Amino acid sequence: MRVLITGGTGQVGRFIARGLTESGHNLFYLGRQRPFDDGAPVEPFDLLSPPATLPEADVLVHCALLHAPGRYRGGEGDDPEQFWAANAIGTERLFEAAKASGIRCVVFLSSRAVYGDAYRNRQLAEDMDAKPDTLYGRVKLAGEQALASLADHRMHGVSLRATGVYGCSPGLAGHKWSDLFRSFENGEPIASRCGTEVHGEDLASAVRLVLEKAEDLPAFSAFNVSDIMLDRHDLLARFAQGRSLRARPPQPVQGDYPAVMDCSRLRALGWSPGGFEKLASFLQNL
Repeated sequence: MRVLITGGTGQVGRFIARGLTESGHNLFYLGRQRPFDDGAPVEPFDLLSPPATLPEADVLVHCALLHAPGRYRGGEGDDPEQFWAANAIGTERLFEAAKASGIRCVVFLSSRAVYGDAYRNRQLAEDMDAKPDTLYGRVKLAGEQALASLADHRMHGVSLRATGVYGCSPGLAGHKWSDLFRSFENGEPIASRCGTEVHGEDLASAVRLVLEKAEDLPAFSAFNVSDIMLDRHDLLARFAQGRSLRARPPQPVQGDYPAVMDCSRLRALGWSPGGFEKLASFLQNL
């Protein structure tokens, strides 16, 4: 299929772009540059001024997010109005342009942030009421609602509510834990934390899977995308063991765990993430 992708140069979007290319899809990048020297065309794109028309394609995969570097929650910095204009209004206009251009399926990279923290210590399911408590979560929910309102028999919409994404993005030297590992090696104090994670390659496989199954799905569908619950204590203990470090990891989190995401809906389509074996492989290959 011919696939338009926004955000294909981002830390997360690179996984998805590489996965789609390796699956034989023809990519057309919307943005400033492409992450790989694959000869794919690029058209200038800016969320603050989405195009009225889009290049001819079968699918749009929307990963782009205008945000402060390195931040998603809190990514509005000191300009929340622009953050909303780009990521909520700009996304809605992009989806409208996709439908007007005859695109048959739109995949939107959403976030577990649409649930907020109201469901701590519970399992998150896609049929729960969204209760975002950050501006980031609210713009992701606005994107989902815009896509749902446009989706019909002519254009399917799929929202992937992804958790934290780890792994070495194709073409980039660093990763989300680079600074954390460096601080740990230097003996700096590390705060305790626990969160849900998925490897970028497994997120990319979820995108490929929903594209294959889109015609059999409802006009609009939402899927949770998460794999492991990871305590920073365990992550850094694994990291230290692999490098014979004497630094001591922070204490494990006690009791106040984030909600686990129920991914049975996505697994029923055939999704099978790598679990802790994938994490071990990532740490070994750093």
